[in-house]
Amino acid sequence: QVQLVESGGGEVQPGGSLRLSCAASGSIFTMPTMGWYRQAPGKQRESVAVITSAISTNYADSVKGRFTVSRDNAKNTVSLQMNSLKPEDTAVYYCYARARGTILDRPRDYWGQGTPVTVSS
Repeated sequence: QVQLVESGGGEVQPGGSLRLSCAASGSIFTMPTMGWYRQAPGKQRESVAVITSAISTNYADSVKGRFTVSRDNAKNTVSLQMNSLKPEDTAVYYCYARARGTILDRPRDYWGQGTPVTVSS
């Protein structure tokens, strides 16, 4: 019902910047929360940054001050500006949304296909 498509991943040197974007499409009744998770090799998926429709944000301690999440409610998009990247930020980044497809649906979690980010010299 809700499709999430990410873009913007890639390879960057330590200290560099990348911007990830995600567009939601399909049947969307409400989408109170959007954000980004990441999964590094051999590790569990973890929350990076989430943002509500009221533009309230929450960040993982490891990215505070370096990453900024934003969303456009009118366009159903969410972005992640990543600055001062470190090798430990290397992971596959997944767009996330908690949404209701129709008024009859209960809220459920939706995931994008993932976009790789590699921070290496």
